Amino acid sequence: MKFVLGLGTNLGERENNLRLAVAALRALPETRVIKLSRVYETSPVGYDGQGDFLNCAALLESSLTPHEMLGACLGAEAAMGRVRTIKNGPRVIDIDLLFAQDEKISSPNLTLPHPQIKNRLFVLLPLFDLFEDKTVFGFDLSGAAEKITDQRIKETKLRL
Repeated sequence: MKFVLGLGTNLGERENNLRLAVAALRALPETRVIKLSRVYETSPVGYDGQGDFLNCAALLESSLTPHEMLGACLGAEAAMGRVRTIKNGPRVIDIDLLFAQDEKISSPNLTLPHPQIKNRLFVLLPLFDLFEDKTVFGFDLSGAAEKITDQRIKETKLRL
């Protein structure tokens, strides 16, 4: 099954945090990182009292189920020191499960596709790097980025 993950960080050594998160994904059993997006520097969304983020997206292929992939993402976050204190607040790493191929899931701990995709430039632009036609597993995202006018985003030179 193919998965799309969003990665973000705004605490500590942000570039290194992304590299460590990608390394953790590459270390997952029976999982292969197929492609990584460019890295973007973005304004925070939902809680303004924090620094800018570095964000990217990853396309993976894995034998894990969606709930197992969610557990792997949460485990990687915990291993890197993520502590959840403020909703949408500062974090050393955030690894969001955005898509699980053609799966649509609505459970207490997992909703796929991720419900906020169309509202966040820091998700959309990295997704467009991975899916140039702006369609992710049949989910059409064309036109979504143009509707967002209150978020800053710029491409960085960082490559993972």
